[in-house]
Amino acid sequence: MKRREMLVGLAGLALGTSLPSLARQGATPMRLDKPREAWAALLPAPAYAVLFEEATERAGSSPLNEEKRAGTFVCAACYLPLFSSKAKYDSGTGWPSFYQSLPEAVATKTDWKLILPRTEYHCARCGGHQGHVFDDGPPPTGKRYCNNGLALRFVPEAEALPELRS
Repeated sequence: MKRREMLVGLAGLALGTSLPSLARQGATPMRLDKPREAWAALLPAPAYAVLFEEATERAGSSPLNEEKRAGTFVCAACYLPLFSSKAKYDSGTGWPSFYQSLPEAVATKTDWKLILPRTEYHCARCGGHQGHVFDDGPPPTGKRYCNNGLALRFVPEAEALPELRS
């Protein structure tokens, strides 16, 4: 199966489309181990700070917060598709928010930076920090994936997804 077909299949699974061959082969993305210096050379400094130093952008500063077109939100570092626009909603927080990620697209860990534990999520492929997930989102999941806009790139539905970075 070609990479593009797999990515389209992942998006299809998130939207309820059935692709049995993808399910049999497994949809877990290959982990990408790239030195931090290489990411720093590829990314603008603010995006690098969010993705690989776990910084947070100022609320309301991302143009993606207002993005309403159909499409896919991909990791700004490695281009792995993370969210469908169909799962995006206005949470009122000032950050792009989603009620579910694409299958196998994000991984989580506990973040203790604010003393109380929070669930941080990051790109399952490159490990880039995306944001935090909370249990105050809308149905059907009740989740709110609160994302830094600098950690994402939006690809309109009519455009081809970018090739994954290696």
